[in-house]
Amino acid sequence: MENQSNRVLLIIDMINNFQFDHGPILAKQAEDISHNIFSLKKKLKPNGVPIIYVNDHYDLWQADYQRIADKCKNSLSEKIIHTLYPEDDEFFLIKPKHSAFFGTALNTLLYNLNIKEVIITGIAGNICVLFTANDAYMRGYRITIPSDCIASNEEEDNKFAIKMMKHTLKAKITNSENLRNALVP
Repeated sequence: MENQSNRVLLIIDMINNFQFDHGPILAKQAEDISHNIFSLKKKLKPNGVPIIYVNDHYDLWQADYQRIADKCKNSLSEKIIHTLYPEDDEFFLIKPKHSAFFGTALNTLLYNLNIKEVIITGIAGNICVLFTANDAYMRGYRITIPSDCIASNEEEDNKFAIKMMKHTLKAKITNSENLRNALVP
């Protein structure tokens, strides 16, 4: 069995207001994947896997997750935020752009946690998840993508992002059930 402690679960942009073009479409897909992410988180965390949320800042540069969640909460996001609300012992970073690495302390945090593999979940699969995977690859991390834990505005875009992550970034593509079942009970 792999040492679970050198893995991390990244949850990208799931605390979201969906107030943008195609936001309602992405909100529906995000609600669908939120349950898979939650189940994966509940299986990984007791096995010593750190949970790191990396989220857009919504112009709240000095905010914590409570303030960002409060600002984002609306009819499109309420169920998702309720399902995936960060716990006090989980990490929460804000980001200025698409990649979870750009302009954040993520790489330093991963180094201090002795992380070798990132499990990337969240939205949008073809933008923030893909850019995060690219930056993880450039920094030498192993990448795992549970395909039922990422979503994009268009299914075609999501499939293309998964293809890019698999072939170009050498990501392991699986699903959340297989990933959960591979862990110690």
